[in-house]
Amino acid sequence: MHKTLKKYFPVFVVPVLAAFLVSFLIPFVMGIYLSFTEFRTVDASEWVGIKNYISIFTQDKTFLNSLWLTVKFTVVSILSINIIAFSIALLLTRKLRGTDFFRTVFFMPNLIGGIVLGHIWSLIINGILGFFGVDITYDPSYGFWGLVVLMNWQMIGYMMIIYIAGLQNIPEHINEAAAIDGASPLRTLFSITIPMVMPSVTICTFLTLTNSFKLFDQNLALNGKSAETSLLALDIYKTFYDHTGLRLAEWHGIGQAKAVIFFLLVAVIAFVQLRATERKEIEQ
Repeated sequence: MHKTLKKYFPVFVVPVLAAFLVSFLIPFVMGIYLSFTEFRTVDASEWVGIKNYISIFTQDKTFLNSLWLTVKFTVVSILSINIIAFSIALLLTRKLRGTDFFRTVFFMPNLIGGIVLGHIWSLIINGILGFFGVDITYDPSYGFWGLVVLMNWQMIGYMMIIYIAGLQNIPEHINEAAAIDGASPLRTLFSITIPMVMPSVTICTFLTLTNSFKLFDQNLALNGKSAETSLLALDIYKTFYDHTGLRLAEWHGIGQAKAVIFFLLVAVIAFVQLRATERKEIEQ
């Protein structure tokens, strides 16, 4: 078996490795290099050092606002999505009638594309707020909560499925032993159920964190015309494509520097979150 695996190892690994190099690693390294240049195209670049990174905080006035908005949006989304999804999962594992139907209904919004979702919720929310003379596209406060509602509606069903899988893996005899010992439902929830589903919590927290930070198409469709409601991914897009003229090469460099910072932020925060929740799994 070992000789067979060794023989066919290159056949299976080389195509995947080549695709990884061409589609990810090489563009990633080139992107880091371009963040230190002014460029119109990849072949026409001029080295400027850390000027682009300095310009992000001195010349560009939208980055810090988008970063702060993205952090707030991510925190609110992680808490709301996971709490609601876990609560629904608890209800749908009680062996009630119609649970399969409700699981399907709650999961369906996750199958709809982000652009379509953005336009759907733009029509719904503007239809309601229109009576008060408010347009979600341009109002920052309504735009923020509109994104939160959209993100919850799309992601809760997906996270619910993961939590249901975790809850169904809890051995029944553990809950029976807790009931015999006189543990209340609330005590059972916090002392048995939540610790036992910590692997699901790790996965769901990671997915909601990364998806919230990287949110783009929903933001573009729902309220992308307003700079005050642009999350970080949309702000990077606008840096590339909303500027014209002689300084286009400079804005391309600034946009690429933003993309590098964006990657580092998501990678570091996701790594810290994974380590923190995995440590909880080990302790439990």
